[in-house]
Amino acid sequence: MVMNIYKCGLLALLVGLVSGCASLVGSVTRGFAEDLSTAILDNQDIAMVRDGAPAYLILIDSMVARSPDDAFMLQQSATLHSAYAAAFVADENRARLLHTKARAQALEAACLSLQDGCDLNRRPYKEFAQWVQARQVKDVPIMYTLATAWTGWIQSHSDDFSAIADLARVKALMVRTSELQPEYQEGGVFLYLGIFETLFPPSMGGNPDAGKRYFEQAIGFSGGKNLLAKVAYAEEYARLVFDRALHDRLLEEVLAADVRQPGLTLMNTVAKEQAQLLLESADDYF
Repeated sequence: MVMNIYKCGLLALLVGLVSGCASLVGSVTRGFAEDLSTAILDNQDIAMVRDGAPAYLILIDSMVARSPDDAFMLQQSATLHSAYAAAFVADENRARLLHTKARAQALEAACLSLQDGCDLNRRPYKEFAQWVQARQVKDVPIMYTLATAWTGWIQSHSDDFSAIADLARVKALMVRTSELQPEYQEGGVFLYLGIFETLFPPSMGGNPDAGKRYFEQAIGFSGGKNLLAKVAYAEEYARLVFDRALHDRLLEEVLAADVRQPGLTLMNTVAKEQAQLLLESADDYF
């Protein structure tokens, strides 16, 4: 079930992909960045976005190489590489390389920009947890970047138990982010938390009730406009607890909804495709 982390990357990191592009180009000109972000987010052509993304990876690689100690550029690079790998790279070896690079850059960005933020992956967990609890609202963007990049790295190393053990660190970062700024990225943190709690059934340590609450919060913070939150709710919670009525209702709501929402059109298009596949397989699952 650890493979379900992939879905978290696909759902939530698409936001990071486009916002990362906007922030990157924003260093050149704010107006162009805003226009580019809008064009990507409101584009229903997933293939176009997938094929165009590598150009930004190459561009940001060159900028990081020029300024290797620039925490902002490292953060943007980590976001872009992790997002692209999670959403569009099927080859496991290639995805592993991209996620490893993203996590390393996110850790370095944290080291450069957060107080006492170095070597976070090597600290004893108790010390790490205390450090997380000391974070403030101003630290949320880099904390979220680190948590998402780390999640992708765990997914790409799902055959390594020591990597899976890092889920506790990622969850701590996500929980603290939700406490400090729950509305960040339209509640994107709750998508992660919902999936973390539904990775396993209760007999194996999962907490479906908590997952349900998190998914509902994710839907609420987007005003129900982010259709991917409903898809995750159906696939990860409703299927786990064998609630066919909830499963079908959520997915039918997605299929009936208009994908065209400012800033969400691309992700909603992905959601519709996934919702159709889930409904088609429902008879075999339930």
